[in-house]
This record gives sequence, structure tokens and C-alpha cells, in this order.
Amino acid sequence: MDFGNGRTICTLGAEKNLAGISRKKKMKRIRRRRQLSERNEEFQSLAITEEYPTSIAKYWCQRYQLFSRFDDGVKMDEEGWFSVTPEPIAQHHALRCGCNLIVDSFTGVGGNAIQFSQRAKHVIAIDIDPRKIRYAHHNASIYGVEDQIDFIKGDFFRLAPSLKADVIFLSPPWGGPDYTKVDTYDLKTMLKPHDGYFLFNIAKKIAPFVVMFLPRNVNVDQLAELSLSSDPPWSLEVEKNFLNGKLKAITAYFSNGSTNEPNGI
Repeated sequence: MDFGNGRTICTLGAEKNLAGISRKKKMKRIRRRRQLSERNEEFQSLAITEEYPTSIAKYWCQRYQLFSRFDDGVKMDEEGWFSVTPEPIAQHHALRCGCNLIVDSFTGVGGNAIQFSQRAKHVIAIDIDPRKIRYAHHNASIYGVEDQIDFIKGDFFRLAPSLKADVIFLSPPWGGPDYTKVDTYDLKTMLKPHDGYFLFNIAKKIAPFVVMFLPRNVNVDQLAELSLSSDPPWSLEVEKNFLNGKLKAITAYFSNGSTNEPNGI
């Protein structure tokens, strides 16, 4: 800095020192916020274990991906935490399945049914568990779509002969989180209470479009076998569903080609 008297004082070192101090303070604030966030998540995880087993704690941190309106009072049972379709994927399913009437065969706590109701004219949501049906209805009311969904407590396999729709969506029980422990998910042995072949044969009598939401490690060759098991064969599209850059699940879209396809399929 020139004071006009021939003397120049260099302040560059001081400016660098001040900048370094500023950066250190900023990093301390960031670390402090991160620690507070981690403590908050830890506290929330501890809070949820008072109501649910510790195995659910990791899903608690993903709650806003399961339901964006979780804080408005969304309800889930233990199974719902690890079986509900994450909302971004459910929204994608709905975009691809716009139609007049869609059947959600294993609706659980309603994640897919809620999104379907915003793209289809009407939704039939079925589950054998009365608590899940209550929760699904409650959650639909949070999203303001309960009047567009018929909630039915019952066994899908017993109801199937009386059902007709444009699209049928199948997200059957995968057997809990343990499906990730095997290299390949076998549709013949791992789906309960009936295998994937039985399920597909029931579904294709209900609608000309069948959508199956399955584990990411499902045997894709078996999906091809399903499409070829019909005479004439049904068309098949296998879609990989990613969430936050990670493969989450597989969706199989089957069509018999007899009618115009729903939006996106």
C-alpha cells in the first residue's frame, strides 16, 4: 500500500492470513452443522426404535423418499417401511400406467395407489392385511386422493376372478430385506404365497397390461419365460429403477397387444 511518502507497506501476507482464518472459521461452522445433523439423525433413529425394531432405523433416514409428505402424518407398519415403493419410483410407474382403471393387487400402505390415482381415473387397491388398508386409506387422505381409490380388504387371489381392469400392478411380498442376500432372486421359489408364474397367469386374465415390481436381482430370464408362456407370447419390457444413483428394483411391463397401450407403456 502506497501512502504517498515514498513508503510502501506490503499487506499481501496479512490478507492471506485473514483469508486463511476466515476459511478455518467457515470449515468449523460446516463441521459443527454436520455434527449437529448427525446427532439429530441419531436421535431420530433412537426415537423410532422405541416404536419399531432397530432393523427399521435405516429406513427412517429415507422417510422423505418413501413419502414426501411424511411429516403430515403418514402411517406405516413395520413391513411397510421396507416394502413401500419409494415415491419417485411410484410416480414414474403412474406416468407409465395412465388409464381408466388400474388394480393395485398388493397395495400395502398405499405408496403406489396414491400416485396411480393422480394419473388413472380410478384405482382399486387390495390388501389382505386390515391394518395396511387402514394406513393406505389414511395416507391417501393426506395426499387428498382417497375418493379416487376403492380400498378393499381381501385376498387378491380369491378376488381375482371378479376383477377386470385396463392395467394390473403387482408388487407382491418379496420375502423381506433378506432377498438382497442371494445373487439371483428366483420367481419360482422366493415369491410367497404363490410363485411368479402362478401370479402372472392370474393377472393376465384381469387386464391386457401387467406390471410387476420386483427385486433388483430378479432372474430376468424368468421374466422372458413368462412372456413366452402365453400363446401368442406377450411383449415384455424390463426396466431398471434407480434411486440416488443406485439400482433399487426392476419393473417388468407385459402387454398382450390387443388394445391401445396406457400412457407410456
